Amino acid sequence: MKAFILDSYGKRANLRFGDVADPLVQDNDVLIQVHAAGVNQLDSKIRDGEFKPILPYRPPFVLGHDVAGTIVQVGSNVTRFSAGEAVYARPRDGRIGAFAEKIAVDQADVAIVPGSLTMEEAASIPLVGLTAWQALVEIAKVKKGQKVFIQAGSGGVGTFAIQLAKHLGAVVATTTSAANIELVQALGADIAIDYRTQDFEKILSGYDVVLNSQDNETLKKSIGILKPGGIVISISGPPDPAFARRQKLNPLIGLVLRLASSGIRRAAKRAGVRYAFLLMSANGGQLAEISALIDAGAVRATVDKIFPFTQANEALAYVDAGRAKGKVVIKVR
Repeated sequence: MKAFILDSYGKRANLRFGDVADPLVQDNDVLIQVHAAGVNQLDSKIRDGEFKPILPYRPPFVLGHDVAGTIVQVGSNVTRFSAGEAVYARPRDGRIGAFAEKIAVDQADVAIVPGSLTMEEAASIPLVGLTAWQALVEIAKVKKGQKVFIQAGSGGVGTFAIQLAKHLGAVVATTTSAANIELVQALGADIAIDYRTQDFEKILSGYDVVLNSQDNETLKKSIGILKPGGIVISISGPPDPAFARRQKLNPLIGLVLRLASSGIRRAAKRAGVRYAFLLMSANGGQLAEISALIDAGAVRATVDKIFPFTQANEALAYVDAGRAKGKVVIKVR
């Protein structure tokens, strides 16, 4: 089958378009004929080598963390799905590879595509939807009336997280450029801050939850807008000791992560708030709950641009530029 292959780590390295063997279908797997694949910042960070200490893939391998397509084969233990069904997934770590014509995914990571979505729209959802769900529902347990600050509201995670937080009943603030103010307001943002001309830490206060996706300086400022007992959840780092334990990383890497996150953890403790690092995980059950919200009209897909399969490198470059409004998708089939 055809796929885009990372032969070696490198800053903005090009993926090679070539042939690889069809995936091996294990007992609990479904084999998906890929129709579309979402493109994420995580793909870029893995390609660049930033995640080697915690996600040690060995090149050559196929990138891609979001898939939507049709099941063409099921493993001997599969009971939840059958051939011919339209499904989508965020394949679990260690088994990525959506930038290809086919991918084998554990049935536990898969959900039926919402009936209201195209394949391209469906491929835009899994990683950002699960990230928002695990941050706001699982970790923060957002309740009606709470105040939630979501950074970079016009990005992939931001466009989904705004909608989910609003669905949960929160008052939602976000940052974006002036050109995207109307977009984030249409998604449900109550307060939209132009990051180029306004300082969010001078405008916001008394917040319950911050979803951080920016640099360490922005992370530090975010602590200051939280009320005591609040929580800042970062999807851009630094990883904390709790994450190292969950991932069962070796003690040396765990020590490095402890030191790297010590400053922000101390700052959070002094402010009487919590700090948590989130690297989202595959979860078909949660994805099915997200599907129900989509079909009910509570949240929707936000797709900026669709690239043909042969232009996967161009799609990654577009994501790298940081100007996408929502998600970028590769149309494979």
